[in-house]
Amino acid sequence: MAKWTPTHEAPEPLEGPIVPTIIGGTILWFVLFLVQLPFYGWFDDHGHLWWLWTCLAGSGLGLIGIWYVRGRDAALKRAAGSEGAADASAPTAAE
Repeated sequence: MAKWTPTHEAPEPLEGPIVPTIIGGTILWFVLFLVQLPFYGWFDDHGHLWWLWTCLAGSGLGLIGIWYVRGRDAALKRAAGSEGAADASAPTAAE
């Protein structure tokens, strides 16, 4: 069997407002948890209690995600800043 090779280059990664997106998703998971909390007994009686804990786990993992993407965003900004400083201090061909 021959190895598959791509015929075109992969597209650039899509960079967008990552931190607000993760914050919004985390808030959504937590709101879903709070909305379902008054129905704890019904979920327990019908065997759907995992829905409640899934929402709580989603909001907890979202908090870890917020911490991660904020650090990633800061590292990308530091890297972009150090590249700009290195480019500015590098001698040009005209000198």
